[in-house]
Amino acid sequence: MEDCWGSDEEYGEDSLNEMEMEDEESDRRTVSSTVITKDSLLAAQKEDLRKVMDLLSLKEHHARTLLIHYRWDVERLIAVLVDKGKSRLFSEVGVSMVECREDNTSTSVAPSVIFCEICMEEFSGGETSRMECGHCYCNDCWTEHFIVKINEGQSRRIRCMAYKCHAICDEAIVRDLVRKRHDELAEKFDRFLLESYIEDNKMVKWCPSIPHCGNAIRVEDDDEFSHEVQCCCGVQFCFNCLSEAHSPCSCSMWKLWMNKCQDESETVNWITINTKPCPKCGKLVEKNGGCNLVACVCGQPFCWLCGEATGRNHTWEKIEGHSCGHYEEEHMRKIELANQDLHRYMHYYNRYKAHKESFVHESGKLRESILEKVSNSEAREWSLRDFSWVTDGLYRLLRSRQALSYSYPFAYYMFGKELFQREMTMEVRKMRQNLFEDQQQQLESNVEKLSKILEVPFDEYADEEVLKVRMEVMDQNAIVDRLCKKMYECIENDLLGSINVSHIHNIAPYKSKGIEKASQLSADDGSTGCYNRSTVIIRYI
Repeated sequence: MEDCWGSDEEYGEDSLNEMEMEDEESDRRTVSSTVITKDSLLAAQKEDLRKVMDLLSLKEHHARTLLIHYRWDVERLIAVLVDKGKSRLFSEVGVSMVECREDNTSTSVAPSVIFCEICMEEFSGGETSRMECGHCYCNDCWTEHFIVKINEGQSRRIRCMAYKCHAICDEAIVRDLVRKRHDELAEKFDRFLLESYIEDNKMVKWCPSIPHCGNAIRVEDDDEFSHEVQCCCGVQFCFNCLSEAHSPCSCSMWKLWMNKCQDESETVNWITINTKPCPKCGKLVEKNGGCNLVACVCGQPFCWLCGEATGRNHTWEKIEGHSCGHYEEEHMRKIELANQDLHRYMHYYNRYKAHKESFVHESGKLRESILEKVSNSEAREWSLRDFSWVTDGLYRLLRSRQALSYSYPFAYYMFGKELFQREMTMEVRKMRQNLFEDQQQQLESNVEKLSKILEVPFDEYADEEVLKVRMEVMDQNAIVDRLCKKMYECIENDLLGSINVSHIHNIAPYKSKGIEKASQLSADDGSTGCYNRSTVIIRYI
């Protein structure tokens, strides 16, 4: 098959400037992400609250009610406002229209004496509370209602007790009444309101680190493609499924692959295919050659094809006291198919595991060795002082090694029968598989070459030899980066882009600078008003 990328010589040092320009353009299109710590969570929430408060002239608790209802999606809230109008927007969510009155008179003041329709007793005005919807009950009934809702985990939007009233209770009244009886529940209520920004927000998710670092990650765009981000604690993960970063494998493929690898079913499949239970004692017997008459250690002979007990005498065509008939042909066909599936799985699993093990070695021992050689080289008195080319080469090696390892689970499902059997004919599947494997093998070959170059003891070389190694590393770095990029383009355009269910199998785009390291939101960022996306700083590892 013709090499669709050309020869390695095309990607020398002269191509680096072009690649850097392409990387800068890619960075401008990237999805920015922000780390939200415990200290900056309130500031992050206030950014969206301020937008809605300024837009609709609302108090903070009403803005929070609207945002919780629309899962903190400001754009969706604005779209509903334009489509349905302010009155319908408020009524559907449970926000009282009294907030729109110009006199802004508080509606929580109760009359001097009221009759509580819940406990059927009269109370003075100081013992009751009136919600903005107009319903007024005694404080004891309100408190019991709030406590029940908080304990049930429904404290983000506690509705009025009145029959068929969907208004949301004022969080200040909820907090004050509950705190008089249960201070810990009032704190729990405040925590629920604060953490709703993460729990109910599709743009924000907790970092899946173990033990949990306490941080959350916010992305600034959604539904276009998968996101892979790095928290400030160092954990890299897929924002969609919260598992480890796994591109170019889609989330659906990765979930199937992990279940398959962790499940003992493959071992069971091997035992099922290669062994049979003795019809007398039940021990498993493996057939290692010969005809279809086998014997257990207990002395019982039986037929390997159907597992039934037989006599000991046999010929090449018949076993004493037994005849398999048509069963033999059907059973052998099933064994052959099962063996093919198992061997196919083992092929992809072994390649995946080999690259994962190489990644562990290169990120551990090789990295330590390179840092030691850089330290030794910097201590020498010579003209070459910049060794960033070494660390750049190591980083490129680790990134490409990860991409290679995850490309095998992708290939297993892309060219198997589990997901896309109806999407491709056998001929088309074989053609696309050959194309992909050709690109995969080119990348694999050059990754191994880069790994070999980085292992040389350049700290013991003369100046001229070190300059030669430097050029080799930089050239190979450019080649590997280009091959990774082309493999991703093949997956996105030629493979997933050609099927009808490609939207289910989105993958994170390839980034030459690597997985995005989320910038950290400071605790006082929310006090400056509306959030400006252009001010987000994107950092990379």
